[in-house]
Amino acid sequence: MVTLGDMAGGWLGAMVRDPVLSWAMGAAGVALVAAVLGERLHARRVARVARLAFGPSAGPAAWARLAPLARVLGVVLCAFGCTVLMRMQPQGGEGAPDPKASRHVLIALDVSPSMLIKDAGPDTPKVSRSQWAGKVVEGILDRLDMKQTRISLVGFYTKALTVLDQTTDRNVVANVFDGLELYVAFEGGPTDLAGGVNAALDASRAWARGSTTLVVVSDGDASTNIGNIRMPPAIADAIVIGVGDPFTPTLVSGHSSKQEPLNLKQLAARLGGYYHQGNRLQLPSSVVGRLTMSTPDAGLGIGLREAALVCVGVGGGLVGLTGPALLVLGLKRSVVREREGARVRAKRVESSGVSGRREREGVSAPV
Repeated sequence: MVTLGDMAGGWLGAMVRDPVLSWAMGAAGVALVAAVLGERLHARRVARVARLAFGPSAGPAAWARLAPLARVLGVVLCAFGCTVLMRMQPQGGEGAPDPKASRHVLIALDVSPSMLIKDAGPDTPKVSRSQWAGKVVEGILDRLDMKQTRISLVGFYTKALTVLDQTTDRNVVANVFDGLELYVAFEGGPTDLAGGVNAALDASRAWARGSTTLVVVSDGDASTNIGNIRMPPAIADAIVIGVGDPFTPTLVSGHSSKQEPLNLKQLAARLGGYYHQGNRLQLPSSVVGRLTMSTPDAGLGIGLREAALVCVGVGGGLVGLTGPALLVLGLKRSVVREREGARVRAKRVESSGVSGRREREGVSAPV
């Protein structure tokens, strides 16, 4: 369970790492001071005409006393949100990736025939193990700045082949997971899990130290033992994602296949990484947030950009709607009734005066 202290710690840590959040907090502080000073000046001016504006009580409706607080809060939220949106790099579009990008995501994907078995996912009907693994991996890629990140993918079965080499196109990565029968490029036989992972690790040996997140996706259905793992210095984090029903086997290629958590846990231990039983669930946010490659707002409940949009919407609503609400509902009911009664009496007096004038004019008129 996430506590208030954990959330505060996450925000403070993100503010230290992210200059965008520091700018936004500074702008919010300046807006707070300016808004409070403005409200104090406005309150002094209102106090001079309080009886004229509000009646004998010289005060508005009880709820209207919160209007200054609402306006101040709205201004602060708008300042925070607008500063974040102004300082952050735009998402989407056709922006070119940074040619000096130094972050890497290395995916070692099991492409054996068993990965096409449809026993994965939380819903019914089930999807193939490979397709569901793609959705789990997508949750990791969502937390990365793709302009600063290269994605490499090594597929393995009886041996390993490089499928993608330092691409920035997430759509290409998604297509690899979407039911492609890559096993036809290999000779048949048992899945060499350790050999495939080692081949993927060899691809990262020329990369900078601590620049790479390794993601291994497999059902663990390997006939060979987990051999020695040669970890290069480039690997900063390792995640092993298990897919496939771990309880009910399915017949494929002449043998029963199910997820083998024991093999995958053993592999994760040798990699010094984290094993995730991903047949039904996405990776926990706490795990993704601790990745070295994740963006500074990855550990927060929602992204910084989304929080900024919410702040702008809520803040703009508070500032924009407070004034009309005060015009309609700002006076006490007794003052409203008294003023309505005064208007009615004024109309009666006016109508009676007009009638009397007409009567006098009728009497004085010549016959």
